[in-house]
Amino acid sequence: MSAALDCNICFIGGGNMAQALIGGLLSRGLPASKITVADPVEKIRKILEQQDVNTTDDNLQAIQDADVVVLAVKPQVLAQVLKPFKGLCDGKLFISIVAGAEIATIAALIGSERIVRVMPNTPALVQTGAHGLYATEDIVAEDRQLASQVLAATGLTVWVNEEAQLDAVTAVSGSGPAYFFYMMESMIRAGKNLGLDEKVATTLTLQTALGAAQMAITSASSPAELRKNVTSPNGTTQAAIDVFDREQISQSIQAALAAAQKRSHALAQELSDQAKQLG
Repeated sequence: MSAALDCNICFIGGGNMAQALIGGLLSRGLPASKITVADPVEKIRKILEQQDVNTTDDNLQAIQDADVVVLAVKPQVLAQVLKPFKGLCDGKLFISIVAGAEIATIAALIGSERIVRVMPNTPALVQTGAHGLYATEDIVAEDRQLASQVLAATGLTVWVNEEAQLDAVTAVSGSGPAYFFYMMESMIRAGKNLGLDEKVATTLTLQTALGAAQMAITSASSPAELRKNVTSPNGTTQAAIDVFDREQISQSIQAALAAAQKRSHALAQELSDQAKQLG
């Protein structure tokens, strides 16, 4: 991570994902003095000041000495936040974690194409994130490496070959934690219905989810093979899987992710249209 440790990094927006990245960078050895966060909310700035990073409510002041600018604002305010940056971005690498904001949209607003786009997910808050990254062919290897180092502070990084694939990344990992939380909710509710105390049902469900994920990560077997290994013919697990199959749970999950991908693409178009109106 030596390249990232030599950089001045600015965050435009200091919300949860920005705070996760900042915490990860600090834990990796980046001096707090090299981090600046711009956020209009005083409460957020005070939280960040407890980590000794620089804070301001002035976006233009924040990017002035930055080598890397991480865009971490809400999609709906992206255009108005970035429009004043035009002409002030030379020599800066922009890393965008703004959902749905395409590189062309950002480039048109800031007047620079030195941009890496990232689709992170919320487990970054506990340093177990899964981040999908994309950059055009014009982005040099050093910038790709630098972006990877910044994001790796909170989890693993995976590069995709086409920007459109980030819509699929959004569907799989960006929104993915909610799917697993939904499953956990359902299992806890089922445990209660079957007579378990809520605390017991919750503890068993969460530990089972953790254990299953750890097995899948560390095993040479695929998830499908691992499932078969615990599914004895005519056993209890088979009885449950039969219900899943009968209710077409797999098909429903696939349809749900397709809907998320479609919505991600639509949001990108909405942001592009908004940027054109302001431009």
